[in-house]
Amino acid sequence: MNDEPRLSPEEMLERLAPTLSPWARIRGVAALLAGLAGAVFVGVLWAGEPGPLPGRTHLAFTALTVFCLAWAGYGAWAITRRAPLFALDRVIAAWLATTASTVMTVVLAVAAVQRGTGLVASLVTGAVLVVIALVLAVRAHAHRAALLRRKRELTGGE
Repeated sequence: MNDEPRLSPEEMLERLAPTLSPWARIRGVAALLAGLAGAVFVGVLWAGEPGPLPGRTHLAFTALTVFCLAWAGYGAWAITRRAPLFALDRVIAAWLATTASTVMTVVLAVAAVQRGTGLVASLVTGAVLVVIALVLAVRAHAHRAALLRRKRELTGGE
């Protein structure tokens, strides 16, 4: 007979999926620091611009600052979670990347049309980035679904 005590499903899950792996922590800290650094950099650039700025420029600085702060918020959220994330962090990161690359593509296309040059290059570059972000989003959703299925199997369908 086996004298080892049986593990409950929760204990097994804790052993299978630590609350935050070292690599997940590193990714979270990197996102937090990069987001904060980007927001500070954009804010300093924005504050240092001489003279009155056009509305489009204010909008661009605002969008860049918001995206940087979103990455910082994502990083802070990811490193402060105490429960298994089940790949939710990857899903959120992929959708942040998709949103940022889509907005960037639109802004670059509008700027190219206004200047009368470079529309094709900006659309191609933006499309490549959007497609990469969407592929990552689909993969993240699939990975999360597989982990959640496995969790349900281990916990008896809860």
